[in-house]
Amino acid sequence: MKTTQTSLLMAVMLMILSGFSGMAQNKVWKLEDCIHYALDKNIQVKKADLTNHQNQLYSDQAQANRLPSLSASASQNFNWYKGFDTATGQYGSSNGSNSTNYSMNSNVTLFNGEKLSKKIKIASIDLESGKFYSEAVKESVGISILNGYLQVLFSNESVNNAKKQIESTTQQLALAKERMEQGVISLADYLQIKSELATEKSTLATAESQLAINKVTVMQLMDLPVDKNFEISSPNLDSLLLKTYQPDAQEIYNLALGIKPQIKNAALNKQSANLNVEIARADYLPSLSLGAGLSSSYSSLTTGADYTAQLKNKVNPAIGFSLSIPIFQKNQIRTNVSLAKIAVSNAELDELNTKNTLRKEIEQACADVDKAKSEYAASQEQMQSTKESYDVTDEKYKVGLLNSVDFLVQKTNLITSESKLLQSKFSLIFGYKVLDFYKGIPLTL
Repeated sequence: MKTTQTSLLMAVMLMILSGFSGMAQNKVWKLEDCIHYALDKNIQVKKADLTNHQNQLYSDQAQANRLPSLSASASQNFNWYKGFDTATGQYGSSNGSNSTNYSMNSNVTLFNGEKLSKKIKIASIDLESGKFYSEAVKESVGISILNGYLQVLFSNESVNNAKKQIESTTQQLALAKERMEQGVISLADYLQIKSELATEKSTLATAESQLAINKVTVMQLMDLPVDKNFEISSPNLDSLLLKTYQPDAQEIYNLALGIKPQIKNAALNKQSANLNVEIARADYLPSLSLGAGLSSSYSSLTTGADYTAQLKNKVNPAIGFSLSIPIFQKNQIRTNVSLAKIAVSNAELDELNTKNTLRKEIEQACADVDKAKSEYAASQEQMQSTKESYDVTDEKYKVGLLNSVDFLVQKTNLITSESKLLQSKFSLIFGYKVLDFYKGIPLTL
């Protein structure tokens, strides 16, 4: 009875686990799911987060450097010696002694050209800069996922179109066979249709292979182990094609300057470099520090006082100021200032380069959208006219007024038009989403 219950329990557990496994395999990934998963797994994002944690520790340490230092020490010493008898001129037997020393010392910087406060500012800037860098890395991952995701959607539609063409050609082949058997068309005409069907099946195989490759690309971008059951959702993208605004590169660039993390990161790096110049110059100034200490000791050689009494009577407090004035430092301070100024120039150039790169990317994105809009409109018009022409050709072919060669030419034109329309459609969608990205709009479909 116990064995039966155990078997039933194991069977139920297996069913539950199978259900969970099936649910995991049948998950349909939305774009937001893919981006979120990628950000959670991406190594560069994790490294950026670790850098942010380091910067937080550096910032806390910079604040703590304002506080006085405090240290304590204790030492115990044992000594052995032979006493010298001046009357006999000989050394006596060995004697021993011991001593104990205790001390506490503290030191605090009173003035060093505001180096401490400037280092605190730099640490705070580096912390904020690191966060913007992390955001830039995440944005880069997101745009890569978006591109890969749209490629999968494009491949999906290519596969569906290829299947529809095969279905249509299969029906036409059946009709051609029937007409050949009736003597209406020749064997050559029939074989032309049959060859077209074989070509379309090859096209379908290529499209399915490309779809599989694009899925693998997305999974690799997500750092997700390749799973043959990986599927993405197919949102209705037609609403994205209804936008009619004319992209203004300058307007988008002005907006991006205020929100893009790479711009803020570059500006903070320049600010940090300027502070480093001030820190280098501070070495020209004197530095003043305050030190204080407290010590006491015990020695077995001291007579008339026990251990506690000696420690109490030998308490020696001390306090003092230390002033350091730089006079000649082998030109090191001047060199450090010059190097810091060069770093500022580099930071300024980096900021300018970052802005120029952003401007060029936005200009290119706007040009791509203008091109994609024109191509999409032209493809729609071409598709409509080609479809109308094909419908007429199809009717003529069905009633025997057109041979298979002319019919297949028109069908090839239709397939080409469908392919161009599909490509221009997804190029336009991607272009719109890229512009949204530069305007700070979250990546969604």
